[in-house]
Amino acid sequence: MASVLITGTSTGIGLATALTLGRSGHKVYATMRNPARAPELGERAAQEGLPVKVSVMDVDSDSSVKTAIANIYRDAGHIDVLVNNAGVERSGSIEELALADFRLVMETNYFGPLRCIQAVASQMRQRKSGCIINVASVAGHVACSPLAPYTASKFALEAVSEALAQEMKTFNVRVAVVEPGIIETDMAKRIQEPGTASPYPQQRRFAHLFAAALKNPASPSLVAEKIREIIESGTWQLRHPVGPDAVPFLEWRKSMTDEEWVELNAADDQTWYTRMERDFGMAIRPRPEAEAKAS
Repeated sequence: MASVLITGTSTGIGLATALTLGRSGHKVYATMRNPARAPELGERAAQEGLPVKVSVMDVDSDSSVKTAIANIYRDAGHIDVLVNNAGVERSGSIEELALADFRLVMETNYFGPLRCIQAVASQMRQRKSGCIINVASVAGHVACSPLAPYTASKFALEAVSEALAQEMKTFNVRVAVVEPGIIETDMAKRIQEPGTASPYPQQRRFAHLFAAALKNPASPSLVAEKIREIIESGTWQLRHPVGPDAVPFLEWRKSMTDEEWVELNAADDQTWYTRMERDFGMAIRPRPEAEAKAS
């Protein structure tokens, strides 16, 4: 069984992954910024008698990452698997979002994984063994307004993962990128809220898309099971789309030229809703009474 470090385990995919791997017998080091504010994982692990240790780590902080990983090394001796899962999002038009929002998302979603990778890479290289799993997103291939900060960070994580895979394979260390579609998480639930009034329609329309998708939610356990499969199978496959809409979203974007993609997302509401409902077979358009209430 492997010793596994997971970041961002307070809720959602990280919490599900820690429980799934613990139930499979792996020794899990589950980290989060503030365990006192998110006791669910610790409580559930204790109830089930799982080999899960919860500790503090803020992936935005050099010192926090260094201290937390040093403590894990002292306890485990080595780290077999790193799962970079911690992530945040900001939604809105590029004009209206503060530059600080872009920096915040990139700090957590891109530099956070890099901090953790740099903290474990030399040990994995020297042992000629290990696995690094970066939780990216379908958004790492599909740039959508109003999620520019998030998609930019995931595009960057995809790129650095591909470069890392080339470097680490020389030393028998596997690198994998997990690419969830719309998964039922707190993040997805926040995106489904229409937000404040804006001259840009994309945030309101994207909120309706997420709300429609979450009527038939995909569980974080789907992603957790994929991560377990990657660890236990020994696969060298780089990219792993996860969820019922992941591959359809990726193929849908590939079916359009860049200009067609821009044209669709810049179109009027009638054109956009009609196309989305046709292509994905679900009712996305809000009911008139819901729109009136939101406005």
